[in-house]
Amino acid sequence: MIENHIVFETDRLYVRKLNQKDQDTFYALKSNPNVTNPLPRKVLDKIESNKELEMLIELEKSTSKTIWAICEKYNNELIGCCGFMKNNENNDEIGYQLRECFWGKGYGTEIAKGLIEFGFNVLNSSLITADVNIINKGSIKILNKFMKFEKEFYNENDNCIDQRFTISKSLFQ
Repeated sequence: MIENHIVFETDRLYVRKLNQKDQDTFYALKSNPNVTNPLPRKVLDKIESNKELEMLIELEKSTSKTIWAICEKYNNELIGCCGFMKNNENNDEIGYQLRECFWGKGYGTEIAKGLIEFGFNVLNSSLITADVNIINKGSIKILNKFMKFEKEFYNENDNCIDQRFTISKSLFQ
């Protein structure tokens, strides 16, 4: 059953607001080093995961950074998270994570395209970016389908080398 608060849909997925019922599946996402290490983010324990979920729920109410739940259309269970934030140059930036058991199904490609369409058609962005750690080969492959590689740089906040991808609204149309 699809819950209220749907932000947007793709062919097989829908994106909705996070809620407290997501605690267990959010923890499954945040406690898996195969998911968190390529970002790079630390693995969270249950208490840290619950605190981060609560913070993300509250964050949407007060800032330009918005993180949502990704769900399969036939199931309200969180399979990952995605959203928009501002990068270090104040451009709209997309991000997404999927639980490992949902890798290899084309969901990363589907959600990246959905985020780009949402950014241009609903948020009226003129430029969308994505920064990805160079060890995250899966996301680099996905982003290359829709966006142009712009530069490689040292990300001080995450202590890693990132690649930045961009696409303008005029090139996406």
